[in-house]
Amino acid sequence: MIDNCRKCFSVMLVDDDEDDYLLFRDALKKIDIPAEVTWVSDSEELSQYLLPRTLPDLIFLDLNMPRKDGFEVLEDLKKDNQLCRIPIIVLTTSNAAEDVERCYLLGVNSYIKKPNVFSQLHSTLQVTFSYWFETVLLPKRGHR
Repeated sequence: MIDNCRKCFSVMLVDDDEDDYLLFRDALKKIDIPAEVTWVSDSEELSQYLLPRTLPDLIFLDLNMPRKDGFEVLEDLKKDNQLCRIPIIVLTTSNAAEDVERCYLLGVNSYIKKPNVFSQLHSTLQVTFSYWFETVLLPKRGHR
């Protein structure tokens, strides 16, 4: 993770658990991809952040959150004409088939079960970031 870089990728983590954010951030520090990470802990913070700002290149979304759960957040993001272009990766503890199915029906781009071990999280994020930031082409990041 690189602070204040000019050609950085912008990543948002939507997760109510600060410990999960800290692990995510620490795993990204070990990956050689310049990325700025923004952490929001619920749907209200997400809305407040996205309204006046430059949109992120990629959103990681937990399903289990207060107020609105990840399914509702996903549905809201995919209904918005500007936000629907942002790739969304569900990163959650659930591996329930019905959760996976529902997320893909709502338009998620990837579904990843959160690894239990830091080294596995690091490996998972390394592959994920390599795919999204080195292999595929993303839409140009815009302003809201």
